[in-house]
Amino acid sequence: MHPFPPSHPLAWLAPHAARRREAGLRRELRPRSASDGLLDLAGNDYLGLTIDPRVIGGALEALHTWGAGSTGSRLVTGTTTLHAELERELAAFCGAESALVFSSGYAANLGLLTALSGPDALIVSDAANHASLVDACRLSRARVEVVPHDDPAAVDAVLAGRSEPRALVVTESVNSVDGGLSPVRELYAVCRNRGALLVVDEAHGLGVVGPGGRGLLAQVGLAGADDVVVTVTLSKALGSQGGAVLGPAAVTAHLVDTARSFIFDTGLAPASVGAALAALQVLRAEPDRPVAVLRAAAELADAAGVAAPPSAVVSVVLGDPVRAVEAARACAALGVRVGCFRPPSVPEGTSRLRLTARATLTEADTALVRAVLAEVLAPAPAG
Repeated sequence: MHPFPPSHPLAWLAPHAARRREAGLRRELRPRSASDGLLDLAGNDYLGLTIDPRVIGGALEALHTWGAGSTGSRLVTGTTTLHAELERELAAFCGAESALVFSSGYAANLGLLTALSGPDALIVSDAANHASLVDACRLSRARVEVVPHDDPAAVDAVLAGRSEPRALVVTESVNSVDGGLSPVRELYAVCRNRGALLVVDEAHGLGVVGPGGRGLLAQVGLAGADDVVVTVTLSKALGSQGGAVLGPAAVTAHLVDTARSFIFDTGLAPASVGAALAALQVLRAEPDRPVAVLRAAAELADAAGVAAPPSAVVSVVLGDPVRAVEAARACAALGVRVGCFRPPSVPEGTSRLRLTARATLTEADTALVRAVLAEVLAPAPAG
């Protein structure tokens, strides 16, 4: 890569890249082939539905029926009867009054938080929230207070001192990095007492946690509560692409009128809608898949020497970012692809490997993982 001369307006990029490289934080795109022979424990295909023939068939049928794209925003030509069917099915499955599909989970979070907040609102955001929620808070024009991870008492203290007439409390149901479950029941009690709306991102909960994979809110009896709004993604357990907001019909109607990432974005491609709808139908018909995910996660955790998670995410903290990168590369060289999380995705000193379980992992797969991790994570010889 040829460096820019010192007088160039982009000359600052080279020293910034050098500092990231020295800190072990330089990132690279690594294109994979359709069949590279690696066992994939880095992606979020929790139910193994991305390559399921029924899901592919749903995508193909939608592609042949509607074409490659939705041709416009949802308010112009981008809403098809297939979009409406997916929204009905998602709402029914998750116990919500209504659903609204966006082009991505990121867009759903941006649209929801910006549309429900504003200068006269307070947003209380968990310190470990996903970047899409963080960015939504930044764009909201609301006052934002970041509280320690999974700390209902801290949330309560902030809400108790607020002057704004409206408040939202935002959390992930399943933390995307460590796989832990949010104390949503306790957060809900705080919100009820303080007159705040609870917003829960179920990106890593849908399809994995709760009865039949209906999410953490269903697990704790809060599905369909009229003072809770949920966001989900279609790109993880459902193996497709896109996102959605679930909640009272008044909320989704407000989003249609005001959510900029909905109004000004091209509608989700029909093939993705068809795939997500087919995946949801598979999940309804095979409710044991979420159980298989958690069983596989426990096996992966045992192989890594860490506690079994309550979700599909297995986190192996190594500390140093260089060590984490080297460990991920070593795993790949031995046939297993794993995730590698470094700052700013995680706090300093907590770089880690992130392994994601899948319902379709076989005994041979887990045996391979056990052998690979035993070699890669073995302590360095003394001396």
